[in-house]
Amino acid sequence: MGSSGSFPLDLVLFGMIAAFLILRLRSILGRRTGFERPPEPHMPVPPNAQSAASPRSIAEGQTIEAAAEPGAPAAASRPLPDPVSPPGQALARMQRIDPGFDAARFLDGAEAAFRIIVTAFAAGDRARLRTLLADDTYAAFEAAIAARAAAGETQRTEVHAIEAATIETADLRGNIADVIVRFVSDQVNLTLGGDGNPVMGTDAVTEITDLWTFERDLTSPDPTWRLVAARSA
Repeated sequence: MGSSGSFPLDLVLFGMIAAFLILRLRSILGRRTGFERPPEPHMPVPPNAQSAASPRSIAEGQTIEAAAEPGAPAAASRPLPDPVSPPGQALARMQRIDPGFDAARFLDGAEAAFRIIVTAFAAGDRARLRTLLADDTYAAFEAAIAARAAAGETQRTEVHAIEAATIETADLRGNIADVIVRFVSDQVNLTLGGDGNPVMGTDAVTEITDLWTFERDLTSPDPTWRLVAARSA
């Protein structure tokens, strides 16, 4: 049989891979937890707001007002692990390697990074994602953005508030530190097709819980904590 009559398995496989990546990234960036609020008026971020945030200011835990939407709370709940707990002891060991490390300031930076990464993924901002994601994580995000563009879809995401940002676990492997942060946030997530009609999500404000893993070599002069894993809780 000639090639003209062969079944296009490569196209089918590509479509299946693209669909899997889109679904995986949607689950990575949160899911509903059964709590929804009525739709609220959209408060857009000023066009130049996110450009004011840098990876260094995020890593050092400085407050980044430009990363938050107008009217958002200044800070989420910040309870820290008990110093005698395994995470608390791991955080203490991190500080012995890097005296500049501070868990509370780390959480400030993690919240700012959360806002930027979520909105950058929705906007397809590869340059901003590249600075805050580990290589494998960036590859997954980039593939999902490309698949979304190929399907003619756009995503609308608004982080209205982060109700809590807490350290779930912490681990130290040599000089490599991993910290898992639990984020509880109020978001609007809506995917629109090329015709402008909703494909997935809702325009209602929804409470979403995520577990994000940040990693850094504490002996590196680069202070940036990069996202290496993310999943819904």
